[in-house]
Amino acid sequence: MIMGVGSVTDGAATSLYMALGANFIITPVLREDIAIACNCKKVLWSPGCGSLTEITRAEELGCEIVKLFPGDLYGPKFVKGIKGPQPWTSIMPTGGVSPTEENLKGWFDAGVTCVGMGSQLISKDIIANKDYEKLKQGVKMLWPL
Repeated sequence: MIMGVGSVTDGAATSLYMALGANFIITPVLREDIAIACNCKKVLWSPGCGSLTEITRAEELGCEIVKLFPGDLYGPKFVKGIKGPQPWTSIMPTGGVSPTEENLKGWFDAGVTCVGMGSQLISKDIIANKDYEKLKQGVKMLWPL
């Protein structure tokens, strides 16, 4: 199993989660202390960025996949705009990504590397009822999009 932690907002929490076994760290913000902590342990980190300046800084700090957050505010057109001057940039939108062919096609046609989904795929209802079969079926619907 590969375990990651999301919504991490500072270097101290990052270090704690890595000590507990996190294989990757996802953040809603770009922070140098998080980058340093992850880079020292060679742990993949993906910071939330919302401008070309933040994306460029994240890449300077060693980020391999930038989290576009919140994705629904930016959309696929923003991704196309970023990929123009920086075709090497790997982007993962989160927020505003839904498990439909139309939505996913829009993002991938724009040039994203991957997408992140949370509540659109794993609802509070699924968690509360431990309905893992419903989750399994939802994931199966995505394959082989």
